Amino acid sequence: MRTFRAAEAGTALLLAALLALATACGSRLPERAFETRPTVTVPSGGEPLRVGVITSATSPVGGDTFTGPRDGARAWFDALNARGGLNGRRVEVVTCDDGGSGVGNNACVHRLLDERKVFALVATTALDYAGAPLVAKAGVPDIGGQPLTPAYDTYPHLYGIYGSSAPRTGEAPGWDGVLYGGTEVYRWFKREHGARTAAVVAYNQAASTSYARLISEGLRAEGYRVVDEQVDFALPNFRAVAADLRAQGADLVFDALDTHGNARLCEAMDALGVRVTAKVTNVQNWSSTVPRDYAASPACREALFVTGASRNYEDTGHPAVREFRAAMGDRPLSQWQLEGWAAAMWFTDAALSCGDRLTRGCVEEFVNRPEPYTARGLLLPVRFEKLAEPPKNRHTCLSVARWQDGRGWITQGDMSTNCATVPQLGYRP
Repeated sequence: MRTFRAAEAGTALLLAALLALATACGSRLPERAFETRPTVTVPSGGEPLRVGVITSATSPVGGDTFTGPRDGARAWFDALNARGGLNGRRVEVVTCDDGGSGVGNNACVHRLLDERKVFALVATTALDYAGAPLVAKAGVPDIGGQPLTPAYDTYPHLYGIYGSSAPRTGEAPGWDGVLYGGTEVYRWFKREHGARTAAVVAYNQAASTSYARLISEGLRAEGYRVVDEQVDFALPNFRAVAADLRAQGADLVFDALDTHGNARLCEAMDALGVRVTAKVTNVQNWSSTVPRDYAASPACREALFVTGASRNYEDTGHPAVREFRAAMGDRPLSQWQLEGWAAAMWFTDAALSCGDRLTRGCVEEFVNRPEPYTARGLLLPVRFEKLAEPPKNRHTCLSVARWQDGRGWITQGDMSTNCATVPQLGYRP
């Protein structure tokens, strides 16, 4: 079942792209779109096994917004090759930057599948996954992709990092065009922090208001008093919003803004002395760049919470996290890197299960098995069920972290016990 937090992460990024497109255009595939990752070691025995990674590395959203999963997957395969590869075969990673456009994405799919003959795709992170029908038609497994569009709840052979219960026949997303998500995020803040009033801040722009409506519906289903705030996209008055947040006594603040607008909202909240229990953001912002992104708003920064479906990359007491961090070295870290690492691990475990008879069908048998996959504890249990009807309620867990200056993201309870049985609400993507 696709969770609201997965939907929110994808919708937030699509929103940011739409807002950026209001002042920029262009869909030409960058000249550097295709590049092969340099190898670390060349294991003996067999031809290299080629996998593809499609990323909107250059897009209207910004330079490195989508590169985390790609970099995490690369780090996994580099470490795997250094250990001797996959059953003695080097894994050759071929990356493709689709430029954040549908035209570029289709070009990447053709290049990787038809010209480079990749065995599988891993950790796809595409702003516009226009080539998804081609991937499905070719029967190429796409494992551990980020669900920024409904493609992973629509097509067979596509396996998003958070799993799916949808039929995935290729006809329509979810169930007749309707996706479902739980309200566990809102339940958690009510249970753990006694939150009762939540504000949702949006632009007066279609994508922004639609995203805000999705959040508000989930909050109301959990019994919150919801304060809907709207600012003008061209001339936003965030001080007026901050003043109303203070007057309304908001406990939580969610937003349907781009990154720049979100930072300005926090600055206005700090300037007017607005203090909230939590300023909630999504997994894509779960990174070590918080001090830079929120440099002008220390109070708001200290109220930042993030929710997701994977283990906090700061949890160095966990062996799988330590392995990830050792491979990443000294570079800045993010949760999306960890999820890209987990996606590559997932593919590797599936391939290893086939032994010497490696086929795409065998890999998909592993991914489709009834036992959930956890990437050695890095992911909440992931499965693919293909239910004929969506469940009305579901027992769901989540990972939560809070930012603290000097310490980074601090885990809030174990993700395997941050659980509740919550209603599943329908929405059209």
